[in-house]
Amino acid sequence: MTKLLILSVSAGNGHVRAAQALEASARELPEAPEVTHLDAMDFVATGFRKMYTDGYIRLINEHPGIWEHLHHLSDTTPHSAASQRLRRGVERLSSGALRREVRKRKPDAVICTHFLPAELLKREAEQGHLHCPIWLQVTDYDLHNMWLVPDMAGYFAATDEVAFRMRARGLRAERLHVTGIPVMPAFSRPDAAELDRERCARELELDPARRVILIVAGGAGVGNLSSLVQRVLGLAGDFQIIAVAGRNAEAKQKLDVLAAQQPQRLLAVGFTDKMHKLMAASDLVVTKPGGLTVSECLALGRPMLLISPIPGQEEHNAGYLMEEGAARLAYDTFGVEYKIARLMAEPATLAAMAIRSRALGKPQAAQDVLRLVL
Repeated sequence: MTKLLILSVSAGNGHVRAAQALEASARELPEAPEVTHLDAMDFVATGFRKMYTDGYIRLINEHPGIWEHLHHLSDTTPHSAASQRLRRGVERLSSGALRREVRKRKPDAVICTHFLPAELLKREAEQGHLHCPIWLQVTDYDLHNMWLVPDMAGYFAATDEVAFRMRARGLRAERLHVTGIPVMPAFSRPDAAELDRERCARELELDPARRVILIVAGGAGVGNLSSLVQRVLGLAGDFQIIAVAGRNAEAKQKLDVLAAQQPQRLLAVGFTDKMHKLMAASDLVVTKPGGLTVSECLALGRPMLLISPIPGQEEHNAGYLMEEGAARLAYDTFGVEYKIARLMAEPATLAAMAIRSRALGKPQAAQDVLRLVL
């Protein structure tokens, strides 16, 4: 049996979710491989892990300007520069357990959904410690210098433009594959009966005859989730809201209070594994433009109102979606209110955005990646 190893990095959720999508899709194959998904951060030194994961989250939340500068600087610094060599040296010193774990498992193929394990395993292969193809899945709709890890067996890009940028920046054309970004199997069957909009709305005890707005993120530019939802509830128009607080218990409690006050207009949701149902029931998704979330929206053909993009990668994701006509961008609370009100008053615009979203979607991305790897 083929042994497939998938490596992610829990710096943000997107890299992990892409790996989970590949893992789940691999298990559904008729001749399923022996598949293992590891978070590389579980096998590195504690101090390095805190810097790489907690430090990243804190930086983008508290100091987005510094993150924007670092993102640009690292995108324009050659891999041969002394600072890049130092970075890779620190990574190697901190990741001995990860490299030993990969050697022990002796995989037949490795897919990395983050550049860090790809860089580490490239060196392992060069030193003769790893004897299998290593593949790299890019998880955004633009290309950053850090993803340019040479000599991978293949690279998976979200769009033709990302693949073009890979070629232009020196990667071998024959190793580039435009597959899209992997989404969970629940999103990969957009025309399935269980994802019918009316059916999903009724399951959620919503009125399918009224439009539904799904709000899955608050952020620095638009206030916290409950205040954002309260502002949207104050808009004129006959629509319903699904608000997802995730694991934020405080936000869920505040949403529950609002839902009790307006039971016919607001559905408050905590952590859920039914996001595909929530999206399928919705006419508009209000979200941050993370690569995985927007890929799920595209897979189901849902138009988006994008908020609070992280400088760098999420701004580029937003630019792509707006350029292609699948999304609008709100810079602040006033923008959210204005653009929701306008979209609710212009059903033809909303419908056109949905058509563009569906056209851009690649719901079979995970299956296409696995077909090439296996």
